[in-house]
Amino acid sequence: MKTFLREIRIEHTLFALPFAYVGALLAARGLPTPWALLWITLAVLGARTAAMSANRYLDREIDARNPRTARRAVASGKLSPATMLWAAGAGLALLVASAWMLNPLCVKLLPIAAVGVLAYPLCKRFTWLTHFALGAVDALAPLGAYIGVAGRVSPSALLLFAAVTFWVAGFDVIYALMDFGVDREQGLRSLPARFGTARGRLLAVALQILTAVALGGAGVEAGASPRYYAGVAAALAVAAYEGQLLRRVENLFVVNERVFTANMAFSVLFMITTFAGMTLR
Repeated sequence: MKTFLREIRIEHTLFALPFAYVGALLAARGLPTPWALLWITLAVLGARTAAMSANRYLDREIDARNPRTARRAVASGKLSPATMLWAAGAGLALLVASAWMLNPLCVKLLPIAAVGVLAYPLCKRFTWLTHFALGAVDALAPLGAYIGVAGRVSPSALLLFAAVTFWVAGFDVIYALMDFGVDREQGLRSLPARFGTARGRLLAVALQILTAVALGGAGVEAGASPRYYAGVAAALAVAAYEGQLLRRVENLFVVNERVFTANMAFSVLFMITTFAGMTLR
């Protein structure tokens, strides 16, 4: 179990959950019910377990050929591929049950979520837009949470979806810089592999700025108080920090570790400022 949880990077759920709660706060225009928050939490846990399990299963041969990922449990044979298939099925079952407990629109949209969660790892084989595919899958968490509370889609929900898509795509481009050479050798698509590392670095920062713009628009549409926009300012600060790292630090492993830490802290901070902006008026 310890090996499995490490393989699916269970701690990375911290990326998805805070923004899911942001979606719920915007939908409720305040604090959602405890039951809604419970089912949203379980839906995110199920979706992310299914997504990461599918990723490890589908990418096991690619991971085995990459020195950076060859030690992953499925790629190295420590866990069987069947384990990931069962885990993906269990994650989807939890997602379906949670959506059922939220509202009918969540259930109707489940096929879209399921296809995205299971198929996004394949995108790197066909298109350099793979980073946006990953971002959109992660952005289903806040969009689904919004729908789960409000039972509808609104401009603020779509802007939040766009913001998280840009946000995840941005640091995934930075992540892809580490595999630039390997991706080109294996014929895998990524923005750095397609357009070069210099443009990849610039785009990563540009996407973080777009994140801040979309988050600001979501706050305006939702009628958030000024406290909300402290989180938007934090998004711009993260963009500046990432730009500085990419200019001054040569070791990409160090860059990715610091970017991961900064973005994890940002996601929690933005949840807090959204809570303040939607409940303290």
